[in-house]
Amino acid sequence: MKAAVIVFPGSNCDTDMFHAVKDFTAADVVEFVPHTASSVADYDAIFIPGGFSYGDYLRTGAIARFAPVMKSVSEEAAKGKTIVGVCNGFQILQEAGLLPGAMKRNKDLKFICRTVGLKIENHSTRFTSEYTEGDVLQVPIAHGEGNFECDDETLQKLQDNNQIVFTYVNDVNGSKSQIAGIQNEEGNVLGMMPHPERAMEAWLGSEDGRQLFTSVYRHWREMNVVTN
Repeated sequence: MKAAVIVFPGSNCDTDMFHAVKDFTAADVVEFVPHTASSVADYDAIFIPGGFSYGDYLRTGAIARFAPVMKSVSEEAAKGKTIVGVCNGFQILQEAGLLPGAMKRNKDLKFICRTVGLKIENHSTRFTSEYTEGDVLQVPIAHGEGNFECDDETLQKLQDNNQIVFTYVNDVNGSKSQIAGIQNEEGNVLGMMPHPERAMEAWLGSEDGRQLFTSVYRHWREMNVVTN
């Protein structure tokens, strides 16, 4: 598997993401790809890390959405490539129209940085196949605008299509239906606010993020089995 970690001006979780992908997916190649790149077609999986792309000066993800690399990311998403956006990466995917909904300021209007309970709502995805439905993970969050919002029609569609992948055990930021992560209808694009790449080692407080990355690799391997 060849994986890309997209880097925008203001990304600050790119190194964490790089090591999570490299150390826990058995990927053959993991590379940082700058926001100025014109293509990510050579990669099997694309990871968009957290941070403050372009300083979040306009709106989270709104400027990054127009970076040159995002045209190719959208094209590869349409081809069924695996795309994972975490925190600011989730916001960028929403701004790019690859995932529904929008992010508002947290309900208390404060930046939240702590470990929270995260429930697996759908384990039958390429991102969660190595978890069990109903599992409760301990994963850090670090965001000021992670309050997921959508209209009732969109929420119903997310529920009907099993697109809700993660929910918060408790209402940490005001997110509608306590949504913490969703996938697109096709099931190849995931956005989540919690940081699984920061829950990879026991000495960091949790190893519960590992299976997300091994699930992605497992899906790629199963789709690329060479039979004689």
